[in-house]
Amino acid sequence: MRKLFLVLISIGLLYIYSCDDGDVITVELDFEETFKACQGVSSLVFYKTKDDPSESLSLKIAGLTLDEILNGIDETTKIYEENFNISTTNPFNYRTYSNTKLPNDLFCNDIPPSDIIITQDIESTDGTAAIKAVLTEDDNDGIPAELEDRNGNGNLEDDDTDNDGIPNYIDADDDGDNVLTIDEDPDPDGDGNLSDALDSDGDGTPDYLDTDDDGDGVDTRDEENDSQNQNPRDDTTSGDLNDYLNPDVSTEVVATEYRDHNITQTYTVTLKISNFDLTLISLDEFDFGNLQDSKLTKTRKGDPVFN
Repeated sequence: MRKLFLVLISIGLLYIYSCDDGDVITVELDFEETFKACQGVSSLVFYKTKDDPSESLSLKIAGLTLDEILNGIDETTKIYEENFNISTTNPFNYRTYSNTKLPNDLFCNDIPPSDIIITQDIESTDGTAAIKAVLTEDDNDGIPAELEDRNGNGNLEDDDTDNDGIPNYIDADDDGDNVLTIDEDPDPDGDGNLSDALDSDGDGTPDYLDTDDDGDGVDTRDEENDSQNQNPRDDTTSGDLNDYLNPDVSTEVVATEYRDHNITQTYTVTLKISNFDLTLISLDEFDFGNLQDSKLTKTRKGDPVFN
């Protein structure tokens, strides 16, 4: 849970909200570490709510959409960063409600639900909202991205074992043999140590990096004898072994293309609000948390170049 502690001390006329007896009033806002977003007609609202007691924090940014944030990510750094001034156009609000429970889509309607009763609405029109989005891409091949830096230079972009134009860390088929890496047991026990990766022909090169898995002299991708569908795993001429794993079968049908590649895209969107003033609440910085939204997970085609 993300906790924001608010303290109001009344001393003379220095504070708008004062207490005659000079007591210290402490308010605890106990929100989750995540937040949601809703797209309005001309603005994007970031918000988080809680029950018992019912409260909300919300930030409206005019003229912005979530798609603009995601599409604005730099192709090289994989990062989007933008600061927005909190103002009357982009207000930051803390609200309390008499309702026992708040709906999940509280801020997703142009007209608020009629049964929602706001008991306190404090607005800040000063401060800065820093939005950051980071794109992480993965091939879900069973190998952590950091272990696919085969040349050890810290740059994942220049490791491309099969020279298909797709770096290994987002290449679902690292050796270009049309058998997906995850199906070649790169990490059988899932401990992150690839020393036990499957090596069917015992030549010292694990199957996921070996273009000829059974060592019969015919490339794995060319051992499609029953069906030409860029998938050697469904071709079996004799016995229980697929042809590409059977050294006694070496019929060659030259492949002409790679199988489709899918790359998973995960976006992490964070929000930090600084130097705001909600009368009762003044902080140098408040970490609003991470955005939860179905748009933050996508899939794109890898489009490998056949060679």
